[in-house]
Amino acid sequence: MRAVGIDRLTDAAGIHQLRLPAPECGADQVVLAVEAVAVNHVDTFVRSGVYATELEFPVAVGRDAVGTIEAVGASVTGLQVGQRAWTNSLGFAGRPGATAERVAVDAEQAYLLPPDVDPVTAAAALHPCTTAVLAVQRQGNLQPGESIYIAGGAGQVGSAAIVLAVARGARVLASASADDAGYCRGLGAQTVLDYRDPDLVPRLLQAVPDGIDVHIDTAGHNDLAAAVKLAAPRGRIVLLAGPTTEAVLPVGQLYMRDASLRGFAISNATVGELADAAATVNMLLASGVWTPRQVSLGSFDDAGWAHARLESGQNRGTRIVLRPAP
Repeated sequence: MRAVGIDRLTDAAGIHQLRLPAPECGADQVVLAVEAVAVNHVDTFVRSGVYATELEFPVAVGRDAVGTIEAVGASVTGLQVGQRAWTNSLGFAGRPGATAERVAVDAEQAYLLPPDVDPVTAAAALHPCTTAVLAVQRQGNLQPGESIYIAGGAGQVGSAAIVLAVARGARVLASASADDAGYCRGLGAQTVLDYRDPDLVPRLLQAVPDGIDVHIDTAGHNDLAAAVKLAAPRGRIVLLAGPTTEAVLPVGQLYMRDASLRGFAISNATVGELADAAATVNMLLASGVWTPRQVSLGSFDDAGWAHARLESGQNRGTRIVLRPAP
């Protein structure tokens, strides 16, 4: 079976073509004929060892895949051969990677794709949508009527978070470039400020004098001094990006506001948390209310290029999706 992956922890140049055995379908698994695979920053963390996890070499890279079910295990219910499904749990924790012609997936981590949703669009949306759901709903525990500030609102995760927060009846504030302000407002953000504005923090406080209930920095700058200053009593600051960031935390201000700091990595989400998030992701996909702004399409053989592009910072605003060769 053709695949693209690694023999060891390596840089992007170490990604190459592999010949792997065709997967066997376990009793609690399905086998997907892969149609589309997304390339995410977290894939580069796994490949390089920045995110430490069990890998069985050689292993295909990638975690998010959309494909058609070719085989169903004897114990599996609710999934059938010929249905299109997706998963976002491959390529780490000892599981095979996504960038292969076929892959065995635990049925509890395979979700049916809504009818008429394009597999490329779905693959591009899975990671940012799931991350946004976990940040807004689980970690942020955003409630109707609360305020939320989304730094990096025009990005993939940030824009999905705006849509989710609006749907939950929150007051949504975001920062973005001046060119992207209209995009964020179009998604429903009531207040959009230029992230380059030296008076950003005072302007946010002016907009929400009582403080911000949920603060999500999707850009990974992690200015904790500003985040704590902006926090409402019992505010929640959610960290999800910037793995090498080192920040100063005003501890006294944090605890005297009963505020909390919550970090999470999607790789640590439980099966139940991912299944709950998948239901929301599927609703977004089916409704079309949010899709990635731009998708760059390539083949499996472009995986090395895609990893290098993400690591160089040259791929802002665009999702990369790879498809198998004909």
